[in-house]
Amino acid sequence: MIIGNAAMSLLALCVATPALANDQPWFDTQLPTQKRIDLLIDAMTLKEKTSQLVNGNVAIERLGLPEYDFWNEALHGVARNGRATVFPQAIGMAATFDQHLLLKAASVISDEARAKFNVSSEIGNRSKYSGLTFWTPNINIFRDPRWGRGQETYGEDPYLTAQMGKAMVNGLQGDHPKYLKTAAAAKHFAVHSGPEALRHEFDAIASPKDMYETYFPAFEALVTEANVETVMAAYNRVNGHPAGGSDFLLNTVLRDKWGFSGHVVSDCWGLADFHQYHKVTANAVESAALAINTGTDLNCGAVYNALPDAVEAGLVDEKTIDKRLSKVLATKFKLGFFDPKDDNPYNNISADVVNSEAHAQVAYEMAVKSIVLLQNKNNILPLDRNIRNLYVTGPFASSSEVLLGNYYGLSGKTTNILDGITANVSVGTTINYKQGILPYQANVNPIDWTTGEAKQMGDVIIAVMGLSGAYEGEEGEAIASPHKGDRLSLDLPEHQIAFLRKLRKDNDKPVIVVLTAGTPVNLTEIAELADAIVFAWYPGQEGGKAVADILFGERSPSGRLPITFPKSEAQLPPYDDYSMQERTYRYMTQEPMYPFGFGLSYAQVKFDNITLGNTQALASKNEPQENMTVTVNVTNTGEREFEEVVQLYLKTPDAGVSQPLHSLKGFTRIKLAAGQTEQVLFNIPKKHLYSINEQGKPVLLKGQYSVIVGNASPGNRSETLGAAKPQIAKFVI
Repeated sequence: MIIGNAAMSLLALCVATPALANDQPWFDTQLPTQKRIDLLIDAMTLKEKTSQLVNGNVAIERLGLPEYDFWNEALHGVARNGRATVFPQAIGMAATFDQHLLLKAASVISDEARAKFNVSSEIGNRSKYSGLTFWTPNINIFRDPRWGRGQETYGEDPYLTAQMGKAMVNGLQGDHPKYLKTAAAAKHFAVHSGPEALRHEFDAIASPKDMYETYFPAFEALVTEANVETVMAAYNRVNGHPAGGSDFLLNTVLRDKWGFSGHVVSDCWGLADFHQYHKVTANAVESAALAINTGTDLNCGAVYNALPDAVEAGLVDEKTIDKRLSKVLATKFKLGFFDPKDDNPYNNISADVVNSEAHAQVAYEMAVKSIVLLQNKNNILPLDRNIRNLYVTGPFASSSEVLLGNYYGLSGKTTNILDGITANVSVGTTINYKQGILPYQANVNPIDWTTGEAKQMGDVIIAVMGLSGAYEGEEGEAIASPHKGDRLSLDLPEHQIAFLRKLRKDNDKPVIVVLTAGTPVNLTEIAELADAIVFAWYPGQEGGKAVADILFGERSPSGRLPITFPKSEAQLPPYDDYSMQERTYRYMTQEPMYPFGFGLSYAQVKFDNITLGNTQALASKNEPQENMTVTVNVTNTGEREFEEVVQLYLKTPDAGVSQPLHSLKGFTRIKLAAGQTEQVLFNIPKKHLYSINEQGKPVLLKGQYSVIVGNASPGNRSETLGAAKPQIAKFVI
């Protein structure tokens, strides 16, 4: 049968907007939304209800409900769904310390998501990854650098994670008073950061202090300040209870304490872990009952298909199913799925925005601001673009894979690092390139035609080394990983270090190392062998251009580390220990290789004239009555424009004993022309002055406080490496 164009268009419209084809009351926009939801639930059979509580919703034609899959990802761009703008991996975006730029990037992502959804709906594509419910962002704390999925996070600090996470949620969900542009999800609630190989069976034991001081704050901020629509429960147990079946997590904390009103989703196949690995239930029926009775609304997986049996067995009341389904349907209503197309302005976003030039420029800005300059001996960088001879080598110089990280989309416009370098230098520059070595194993062919040629021909050698998403990441994604995505050693593969040693031996020409990775790398020997170290993360589709612009001085590096780089894993506590003792810059007493917040630039900066405001109100009351203000002057003493990340840390009484050594409480990014001075103002909410005691309660400690403002976390190591001398002011409560 041949269907004409007009008929095809009508069919597509009905698929895209079932409201136009139905006169049933849940499509009546004159009724209150909750009434519409209740009417729809009342019209469903028990089996139909439970079919809507798994991620892959089947169509219910008699009710006008099309097929829909809740599973979608947008970690650093619309992921796993074809063409989209690819931003730097999340850990790289965190390195920008720029929540305003992240908000802009997230708005780009949600625009593209809506545009893609509009088109895919028109052609009847309702498959997994084509929807508008994104299981993003990952706001787990990157407590241990061995965790391969740490690259998905915003680093090790709760405050930075909260600020970046809120920006991501706000950009994804939009600011319409009625409709969500897309629905974001805070994951994985709540104490979850490896070991990756044990995530389905592991019990994370965390004290009340560590939970409320480290593991909970970002989730609380996304729920109470960003109104995140979805929270995803973790796979593992937390203090004995599966996260998706924890009354403490889902009710006491999330719903009762924080007032969460959205829906909770399990991690994928996480409810099956209840009986298969955690052994807290006997079978799928019991697992479904535990999860839905406790508070998991939506099941990514198939365990909730057993809910009718659980009802029949008397383990679940059908009213509980109605309550959970109401939350899930509310998200669909907020997305406009039951309203006429013209009512929702997001339905008008056109396909031409996807991977547009304007969006590519945002990806470039994110990439160039994420790159961290860790070392620059004798100011070898920036290089002169009129350099005569340049030798580029290394396993990832011409790789597009290292631009992507994990949970990525596909751009069709990627620029690898070799391409970026080639486009940046003078047409008169001689460039030679050989890969030189394989990424993760010694060369099969022992003949070395690279290191000798590089030393002979290159005025400067650029070696692009490191890791890719094949070596670190999620359980089954990292196909080259011997530890299911984790890195139990922070060393680069030994043959990469051996290759760098050969490049350095008997060679006085500069060696620039560009490193790609999503987790910290042991750089102790690399720092000795290299003249400069540029850490590029997984920089997205514009990564090659961004790296080249940093190398040749088109832009000054301004990225800052969102996680501490230890000297080796020997400095770390046991990987499976969730206590924060000796973890992250806030509790680590050993000297790191590169501190949290550190990064060099091509300019010099001076901090002075720090002033505190409202300290009298702080000192004279039993508790703060006002927010505290902090001002500081920041001067560019160099000869070129650059951007600085100004960071404010607070040191409380009992620091280093029962409290963190110091904690980030504010940051801002400023642009300074050569010689320019700018006064930076921080407004510190009074709640940030409170500490967390052993019972997990906020307390205002009496004694002396210190405010430290600089461009890296406080400590001698930061200044030794080249950070500016910070300004310190003290007050007493």
